[in-house]
Amino acid sequence: MAIRKLLVANRAEIAARIFRTARAMDIATVAVFSDPDAGLPYVRQAGQSVRLRGARPGDTYLDGAAIIAAARATGADAVHPGYGFLSENAEFAAACAQAGLTFVGPRPDAIAAMGSKIAARELMAAAGVPVLPAVTVPADSAAGVAAAVSEIGYPVLVKAAYGGGGRGMRLVTERAGLPDAIASARREAESAFGNGALFIERFIDNPRHVEVQLLGDHEGTVVPLFERECSVQRRYQKIIEEAPSPAIDDKQRKELCSAAVAAGGAIGYTGAGTVEFVLDPGGQFYFLEVNTRLQVEHPVTELVTGLDLVELQLRIAGGEPIPDDVREAGITGHAIEARLYAEDTAGGYLPASGAIHSFDIPAGADIQNGCIRVDAGYAAGTDVSIYYDSMLAKVIAWGPDRDTARRALAGTLARATLHGVTTNRDLLVAVLRSEEFAAAAIDTGFLSRHPPQSLLPDDGPPPEHLLAAVLAGQAERRAHAPVLRSFPSGWRNNPSAPQHAAFAGRAVGYRISGRSVYAEVDGQELAGAIAHGVTPTEVDLELGGIRRVIAVHRVADVSYVDSDLGHSALTETPRFSEPAAALDAGSLIAPMPGTVIRVQAAVGDQVRPGQPVVAIEAMKMEHVIAAPAAGRLSAVHVAVGDQVGAGTVVALVDEEDR
Repeated sequence: MAIRKLLVANRAEIAARIFRTARAMDIATVAVFSDPDAGLPYVRQAGQSVRLRGARPGDTYLDGAAIIAAARATGADAVHPGYGFLSENAEFAAACAQAGLTFVGPRPDAIAAMGSKIAARELMAAAGVPVLPAVTVPADSAAGVAAAVSEIGYPVLVKAAYGGGGRGMRLVTERAGLPDAIASARREAESAFGNGALFIERFIDNPRHVEVQLLGDHEGTVVPLFERECSVQRRYQKIIEEAPSPAIDDKQRKELCSAAVAAGGAIGYTGAGTVEFVLDPGGQFYFLEVNTRLQVEHPVTELVTGLDLVELQLRIAGGEPIPDDVREAGITGHAIEARLYAEDTAGGYLPASGAIHSFDIPAGADIQNGCIRVDAGYAAGTDVSIYYDSMLAKVIAWGPDRDTARRALAGTLARATLHGVTTNRDLLVAVLRSEEFAAAAIDTGFLSRHPPQSLLPDDGPPPEHLLAAVLAGQAERRAHAPVLRSFPSGWRNNPSAPQHAAFAGRAVGYRISGRSVYAEVDGQELAGAIAHGVTPTEVDLELGGIRRVIAVHRVADVSYVDSDLGHSALTETPRFSEPAAALDAGSLIAPMPGTVIRVQAAVGDQVRPGQPVVAIEAMKMEHVIAAPAAGRLSAVHVAVGDQVGAGTVVALVDEEDR
């Protein structure tokens, strides 16, 4: 029976993407939203919306009963779980069926069989699909596991049995690190998925990560829609995906697709799903897991096949068979997707939160027969909270060949206007423009070999950006001046000392005379500066004989500056500021906003360098704040459950050498 009204049990980008297809199919839509998400675009894009009171995932998007109640209240007859949260929860799928709701996904028994990576491994091994050696971690204890792991051989990967997205995964290189890795992975898995079950698997050093998209219907037909390459990852989470894989030839493609179809057929799979494999340097593939849901990276498959996977999900859920054009689908061109995250890449990929002031990514451009698609969950004027995954958008490029798609995607991201919360945009552009990525010489160790520090050398903001910021600032001040608005800031009849401004330790001096500008940065004169035009938002600047237009967007004391030189966020130092007390030596600082989930030492304890003291959780990720040096813990300023901001002093260690 065709679906009439669809509730999407998810948020942000994936909810907006599902609503887009539902509207095209004339299906009414319902959104659910937590308190922090009330202002996100997807809520307004739905025909109806229902508030889920609270903020934490367990109180909102993981509360199956509340979601089913919302479906009943709005008259929805189907629920699409998106990805993450309840998308691979067999109990939720069964509860939807009991409530008379169509669950857009496989049957509960298929989810149960594949939702547990432990059960999935056993089923695949029985079906003859190559699997890596592994051991299950007992639910009540980790005792006795070390011996079994030693037989597998280090390094190993501790992995959550449920969920995905890199949550609950820890690499262990030696036996001594195993207990802490198990405990940490279990806590993170319980927080992200509501289930702390774990297993431990042999780790292949730097494999390629390749997956096959499947579609199955109620008549028992299972169709492969080819492979995707997802090897560029950080924290075991994909950030760049593409289709087809540049490492797979026709023979391997046939073998991978056959193995994936066998896996889907073994469980009577229906709907959209993905079988994931690792590919070792010798070309041998091993089963990794089955995701019984839509994948984040599904757009690259859509762009190379011309199919709408969400539409096919909805049609199959409504009882329709897989159409003939899907069975006969082929690959046309190449597509690459980049995940745009709110995060501090240089600070160790720490998730970021805060306001988005500008958010403009050009889409639909025809760049030498390429095209750009943007699936966004946020917009200018919205806020990124600390409670959920920090992905802002997916930017996808298609081209007739891989290099066209790569160039189109890199150029689009480089030209995007992104102001406010810190993002990984510059890292994505650097990866896409790197020689190794261009040559398709990628694997899961790419970002270990090329950390952000090597891809994004920190030379500081260019002098042109610093000068543009002060010129735009003086133009803004003159625009609001009560008299003599046409005169430049600090103008005198006779030559005088330059005006001065400072941005996070960078000193800028300037004096304007007509179009000529005397300028210096950190005491070094910038010869030949000419301001051809200056407004509060745009500076037409010539420096050293090179002229460029530089955009400036000022919010409070921060100037966001964009040009062909890159992007700078310049915080101006107040001329007359209150003297601030310096941090005490031995202060432990929260690197990001979050919730305190553990305090692992007490006042008076002796601590060693690197010893965990406080753990905070943000966006379903756990971060440990450790002692900076050996000494005595003299103060603890937080307790479990406290909310802390970035830069908060959570504890103090009196160092031994003081």
